[in-house]
Amino acid sequence: MAVREDRTFEKVIAAIVGLACLLLAVGWATREDPAEKPYLEIAGGGFVYNYREAQVYYGFVANVLKPLPVGTWLIAEFEDPAGGPPLAVETRLHARSVRYGVHSPQVRGVKAGKPYHVALRLYDHTRSRLIWSGEKNFTSQIDDTVVPDKPLTIGPGYFPNPELKGG
Repeated sequence: MAVREDRTFEKVIAAIVGLACLLLAVGWATREDPAEKPYLEIAGGGFVYNYREAQVYYGFVANVLKPLPVGTWLIAEFEDPAGGPPLAVETRLHARSVRYGVHSPQVRGVKAGKPYHVALRLYDHTRSRLIWSGEKNFTSQIDDTVVPDKPLTIGPGYFPNPELKGG
């Protein structure tokens, strides 16, 4: 009787080992190679219209997907909706953070339905070696005509703008 229990136990162990090998093989075959991942992934972004302060800008949130060299620079070039050269923003990336929010300087001339281009580049700490580059387009659903030319409020208490008293 002891021999029969030993063989049953051996069969159970063999089945467990076989299942583990099968799962390992499936996992290995379907894994994502970290070397093929981009360094950054755009998690979200778009246009921000602050009518109280008469500001319009656009930007994005980027997640770091794989380790970067110390001192890496993220340079984002935002298309200027009013025309002219791209608006560059530089951000130094740190080892302790994996999410970065980047936005353009204030812009004007945004048209609804028109895609605006953002070019992303990662450089080493000396800004001499390109590590990675990517692109993204952002489209607004409304024109920036909803934002007044002058702020409606001023200061931290949102006091009415004295320049607009007459209008």
